[in-house]
Amino acid sequence: MLSADSVKVAVRVRAFNQTEKDAGSCCIISEASNNITIWDPRNRNNTKTFTFDLSYWSHSGFVKNEEGILIPDGPTSRYADQRRMFGDLGQGVLNNAWKGYNATLLAYGQTGSGKSYTMVGYGRDRGIIPLTCEELFKAIKQNQEHDKQYQIYFSMLEIYNERVIDLLSKNKQPGGLKVRENPQTGFYVENLKSVPCESYEQIEQLMKEGNKKRSTASTNINATSSRSHMIITIRFKQVFLKEHLTKQSDINLVDLAGSERQKSSGSEADHLREGTAINLSLTTLGNVISALAEIAMGRKVLHVPYRNSTLTKLLQSALGGNSKTMMIATVSPADICYEETLATLRYAERTKNIQNKAVINENPTERLLQVLKAENARLRSKITKITNTGQRVEEETKELRRSLAENELQMAEILTTWEQRLEVARKEWEQQYLTVTQEQHMIQLFPYLSNVNADPQLSAFVKHFIQDGETVVGQSGSFPQAIVIKGFGITDKHATITNRDSKVTLEPHGQAKVTLNGVLVLTKVQLRHLDRVILGSNSTYLYVGYPCEHNSEDLTKYDYDFFQSELAAVEGFDRDALGLTCRNNRKVDPSVLAVFHDYIRVKPMVAEVNQISEELNKNLLFELEVKNLALADSRGHDLIKEVTVKVTNKVTHQVWVWSRAKFVNRKFIMEDMYQHFVDGENISVDRESDPFWDPIEAVHLGTAYVWLQSLNYCIALEEHVEFHNSQGIEEAILQMNLVPCTTTGQPLGEDEILIDPTELLDQRLDFQVQIIQCLGIKWLKQNSKRGIQIWYRVLNHPYPFHTQPVWNTVNARIDQVLQFTVKSVSQELLNYLQNHALVLDLWGLQEGCAEMASSSGDIEITDEGSIVIDYVSPQLPSSSRVEMGNDQLSELSVKLSKLEQEIELLRDVNRTLSKENVTLKGTLQRMTSDASRPEEKSFHQMNIQAFGCRGTPKASYEVEFAKALKTFYQSMNRVRSQLLGLRRHRPPDEDDVEMLRIYLDKQTQVIKDFGDCLESCTNTLKNDVSLIVKKKRERTLCSSMTK
Repeated sequence: MLSADSVKVAVRVRAFNQTEKDAGSCCIISEASNNITIWDPRNRNNTKTFTFDLSYWSHSGFVKNEEGILIPDGPTSRYADQRRMFGDLGQGVLNNAWKGYNATLLAYGQTGSGKSYTMVGYGRDRGIIPLTCEELFKAIKQNQEHDKQYQIYFSMLEIYNERVIDLLSKNKQPGGLKVRENPQTGFYVENLKSVPCESYEQIEQLMKEGNKKRSTASTNINATSSRSHMIITIRFKQVFLKEHLTKQSDINLVDLAGSERQKSSGSEADHLREGTAINLSLTTLGNVISALAEIAMGRKVLHVPYRNSTLTKLLQSALGGNSKTMMIATVSPADICYEETLATLRYAERTKNIQNKAVINENPTERLLQVLKAENARLRSKITKITNTGQRVEEETKELRRSLAENELQMAEILTTWEQRLEVARKEWEQQYLTVTQEQHMIQLFPYLSNVNADPQLSAFVKHFIQDGETVVGQSGSFPQAIVIKGFGITDKHATITNRDSKVTLEPHGQAKVTLNGVLVLTKVQLRHLDRVILGSNSTYLYVGYPCEHNSEDLTKYDYDFFQSELAAVEGFDRDALGLTCRNNRKVDPSVLAVFHDYIRVKPMVAEVNQISEELNKNLLFELEVKNLALADSRGHDLIKEVTVKVTNKVTHQVWVWSRAKFVNRKFIMEDMYQHFVDGENISVDRESDPFWDPIEAVHLGTAYVWLQSLNYCIALEEHVEFHNSQGIEEAILQMNLVPCTTTGQPLGEDEILIDPTELLDQRLDFQVQIIQCLGIKWLKQNSKRGIQIWYRVLNHPYPFHTQPVWNTVNARIDQVLQFTVKSVSQELLNYLQNHALVLDLWGLQEGCAEMASSSGDIEITDEGSIVIDYVSPQLPSSSRVEMGNDQLSELSVKLSKLEQEIELLRDVNRTLSKENVTLKGTLQRMTSDASRPEEKSFHQMNIQAFGCRGTPKASYEVEFAKALKTFYQSMNRVRSQLLGLRRHRPPDEDDVEMLRIYLDKQTQVIKDFGDCLESCTNTLKNDVSLIVKKKRERTLCSSMTK
């Protein structure tokens, strides 16, 4: 019976997770009548609505009952719990299976969207897979008949990086299992273990064993479920003894890998970006779905790429083939996940167009036997023909004999009775029952180490019990009492755990790496209940003490992120380091919070890659950093932070900086290479294909800031500014000048200093950027065979400018002068100069890298050779600013802002004085004209008598005021630098009291110095202005007396 229908698609909207709550996320999804509407958080008018077969609201309206299960919080709640998900989806799978159809349920969504929770569940809150298995056995029990037999086979596999791993087999599988193709039945996994089951409890135990193997993979690589696909297959046979009829259904329950898209750093193009197979399956699955959707809409498609990946080979029947298929797409409703959620909804919308042609599978065994016998006869005939003709076609004959052996093996499997299979399985069940019983008994007697995995679904499956006496922990199991751990950086004898008189101690062996509660352990330490232990690079365990030490604590609190956050905090990188601590009810910036979570997730990956590098003798050191951690833009606002990885060749000292996306991509290729190494295969590749190789490139060393405010007053600025790297550490000192000048490049004198910047409006402005030298360059101190270049942008000119490279000197003489011209000064430009800095970037050059050069483009040059800049007010993104988390520094910023307001008031006073000066100049001219009368003393003579001056008097107070402003702005530039320096300082760990005291003392002194400098600048300016005003009044009084 042929049944043609579309793939049924459902969408589930989950609740906010802790990260989204911490970020103060907003819900951007609504659900009603199987419609999902999503709006862009940047523009709420931009909405998109999708219609699906089913939709579920699991975002709100729930409570946790006494058993730890999430249920609706009332009769009017819309909350869709796990039981409802099973009722619609799992029961639908079972209904199709009872009819004899193949049935498939796919779970799709980004990592953390609730896929695994929906499919597997968490703790007692079971998901679709366990509930489906349980209900199947309940239904079998209710439908028992003497002339009917039910047979259930269970298999469980994982696809990681295109390798198939049998999660139920105890045998080692180098390179993974092979995927073969049968002309009649399609693709299948060769030698995949399929276990006959008589009860749900047996399946439950098999799932635990499978997850245990996932958490202790032989690759020793922390391959979490977010990067792998898990397929559980339940073969359900209904044997009707009287009718000699068999109905068979293959139920495929598929938990796909996380679908999140890698965010590009926007800078580099990785030449190995397509080299990894980690994303191949999902990419190919998307291509298959798109092709099938095109076919369903009547369009011509030449090829459906099933064969392009392992996953799509095994799902061929589920997509466009012989299966009743459903998909559950899970999404996050948080604004910070908008792009990923929208992509998931679009993917699900395409999937619902796919048409399948399912048939009821009756008597498949007998038909398959007949097909296999016929195929074997054909193969034998072909082999005989080749042999008789004397042809030496070894490869063809070898392939034919292999196919013949496979067919005979399949026939032997088919002819093995259900009872015979059960007999073999029961022996295994007895052994497993003894193991489980023994473990439950040991939990009541001894402390143990419980595994903690990056995926919560795989945590707490492994328990290493610590019995009385000495237990050796390591790779080797040859010791009388041993805990065998296969992991990165684990030695044969890694550490010794001693249990005497109910006191447990841990002691590293030699140089073995052992971390306890985030701190590296060098000597023997005592273990306490709920201590966090990391062995080697990434083997993480929670120490659970004696039963008498247990309380009602929630062990799930100590998840993988907790371990990594603890490690990062000990190293000085925590939420406070990023300004994430909420004060005054401020909302935490989501982008900064994302960086923190990226850091703690990438951190263990860096440890793993360092271990791979060491074992493969690659001589590379990988270090995790945060780009722009202590850097600002031209306005002094924090730059958007990113996680990066610094790569250093320990032999040549060459340095690279990789983005997070590039590092993660390379890591998966490194893992593949390492797996080949572990399997004893040749791992030699050409340089272009080596994930550890990259072309030599320039490295960003640091940034310096020169404030442009002085240009508003035509004041020359002579500066020694520091280049600071992303972490706020000084890399070099730059000596440079910012000089207002004439059109021919002559510096303006003090007489030409402006008091009111508005005098520049609609005028031409010329200035020079003079870069003299760069001193104390640490990049060159580390390796003298290096060089540097300085890059900078002037105002918002589209092209950057740079100095010539300087090599092999710690104190680099540059002597570059570039002149720039603004043809007509606008108010927008004055505002820009008032609040922005010239940002200079120091780049490190190394042997083998090309010198950096910029495109000159269409640069306009004046007749005098000056570069023309037509300033246009830029549209600055609101997201570029990050609120400062330190209250003390915020107060200083406010103080600085008030000081600038005072300066503006002083300018108003000066404008008033300038007007008075115009009046006095008129009076002076009249009195000078009267000086021709000999009987009267001229004003000039009186001026000499009164003030001892000679020559025509000038408004000297203007020059004095300009000088005062020059002194002030030079001082204020230093104040701004001090403020930026203060923002870079982060406190140490609160537990380290001594370091905290030293930090507080130092910070107190720095703040005092800043305040003193700020107050000195203010007082000096006020005193200078008071003196100028006093002189002005005296002259005004003198003038009045003369009249």
